[in-house]
Amino acid sequence: MSAALPPLIQQYKADSESVYNTWFINNEERLKAFRSIRRGVQQVVKDIKAGSFGNDFKGTSLEFVLSVISEQKQVFQGAAHPFYWKPKLRIPDIYEHEENKRAFGQFLESCLAATTEQQLLKEIDLLDRRKIKGLGPAVASILYFLHPTLMPPFNTAIVNGFNALFGEKIKLGSWSEYLRMRDRLRDLNQEHRQHLSLDYGALSGLLFDVGVKKMIAGDQQFASDEDRDKYQQQARKRHQEVQTEAQEENQHTEMQHHLLRVGKALGCDVTTAINDRNRICAGQKLSFLCLDQHPELPVSAEVATTIRLIDVVWFAPGTNRVVAAFEVEKSTSIYSGILRLTDLAFSMPEHETALYLVVPDAREKEVQAQLSRPAIRAAGATIRYILFSELRQHCEALCKFGHSPEALLKIARAVNH
Repeated sequence: MSAALPPLIQQYKADSESVYNTWFINNEERLKAFRSIRRGVQQVVKDIKAGSFGNDFKGTSLEFVLSVISEQKQVFQGAAHPFYWKPKLRIPDIYEHEENKRAFGQFLESCLAATTEQQLLKEIDLLDRRKIKGLGPAVASILYFLHPTLMPPFNTAIVNGFNALFGEKIKLGSWSEYLRMRDRLRDLNQEHRQHLSLDYGALSGLLFDVGVKKMIAGDQQFASDEDRDKYQQQARKRHQEVQTEAQEENQHTEMQHHLLRVGKALGCDVTTAINDRNRICAGQKLSFLCLDQHPELPVSAEVATTIRLIDVVWFAPGTNRVVAAFEVEKSTSIYSGILRLTDLAFSMPEHETALYLVVPDAREKEVQAQLSRPAIRAAGATIRYILFSELRQHCEALCKFGHSPEALLKIARAVNH
């Protein structure tokens, strides 16, 4: 099948609704997820060390990590399911069993610190030897976001695609099976990397599309008319999802455009997320409103990378002092946007930056709930929110009559604790 893979890869890359084009390439939310998930895993380790992790999946820092992963398009839907606490089965046994919980925390801490394939394989072997009930290679979805060039994700659709393409019988639930699949994928990625990427996300997306029969490969056939009908229903659903995502992207760009215009009118230098500069709204490219590049900031390279992915940032004119920062939310995790804003605030406390979430009206209750979380309140950063409809309605007035960045407080809302 290896010889037949290049044509399939070209078909995959040419399909505008493939995972490659809807998730892997030029996807700002995907890039943001890596940082949010790493931060989330660090918090899981801290909570386990402090004895505050809890005895259920709900409400834990692990739930946040898996929610961000699950939002990463179709590939990771259902990624959280293996981690739900199932009381009758007592699985996965990392909530009530303290030694297993600590072993899981140590595994995550070691994987965060790992820099080589050998280190990761050693940690997988150590975890596998513990035979923690209900905790298997579903963890590989977390590992992928920590080390995307070393560890592919592992789920039902990806395994089905792999087996269909290569005539294998890889099974879920076994680390040895995962590693056997990974060895094959490593060789394939090396052989075809000029068409794919060192990042396993590209190849995993191809396996996913084959696994859900969005793409038919080789001798793969529909088992029945009912199977074909299900495929066609799924194709229609996928098309609708892509259309909805396109509408959300347009709204997202519109809000960035409003914020850039208002910021400039209020006398600020403005920038947008580095991957959004080529977006166009009302016939105007966002880069034409922005500084040519982000000012140098007195922060680490890792934090600077995070800040460059914030949707809109206002600076005091001619300086690198951050006046205001905005995260525009669509259907993705509001909590991950909060993390990026607090990252900025805590990295440069002397800037006294105003922090804002810009959210669809329908998500107002959700944003209020997130800003009321004890962990957010304890962090001490003040984050306000602005509704899409309010920004849209008052943009022109703010541009015309506003005199300073504080004018935005007229339409911003706060959560009272």
